[in-house]
Amino acid sequence: MDWTDLIDVAFDVLGSNNADSRQSALRTVQATVVEGEQPVAATAGRHPDHFRKGALVLTTHRLLFLKDGKPPLPVALEAVTDASVTRTRLNGEVLKVVALSGAHRFEEVAKAGIFAEQVLTAAAAARRRTAARPAPAATPPTADLLDQLERLAALHACGALTDEEFSRAKQRLIG
Repeated sequence: MDWTDLIDVAFDVLGSNNADSRQSALRTVQATVVEGEQPVAATAGRHPDHFRKGALVLTTHRLLFLKDGKPPLPVALEAVTDASVTRTRLNGEVLKVVALSGAHRFEEVAKAGIFAEQVLTAAAAARRRTAARPAPAATPPTADLLDQLERLAALHACGALTDEEFSRAKQRLIG
């Protein structure tokens, strides 16, 4: 699968035949591709901050939400700790992706269960790639690590993370 195929799949699921939107999404993704990043899967969904649906694009490094040619909303896969699906009457299948950067919710996601599994698989592969890199020399905790721990604690305190999710994310962060 190449980038064009991935965008085509996303827009087919989205039900959009607009060639200009497809080309804009393709240019947006290709402009932000990092070295070694490959397309994995795509589907359609709606971010709660947006009224219309957009494309959810999964790569080997990130999950991207693309909508109307705007800059993508990226979620680094190595930071993803969980992806789960719930079903509601109002919002259909809801995909919740929990990462160290925060929780992300996407509503009315097409084939959400399959896509959540793909996100978890790609996230595990991203963490393995990161773990395979040579480790830097041990350093004392930095302000960045403390900021990340504080963010995790805030997510846990507001109920965005369960006790189990918080413990797993904290262990991954601390090592």
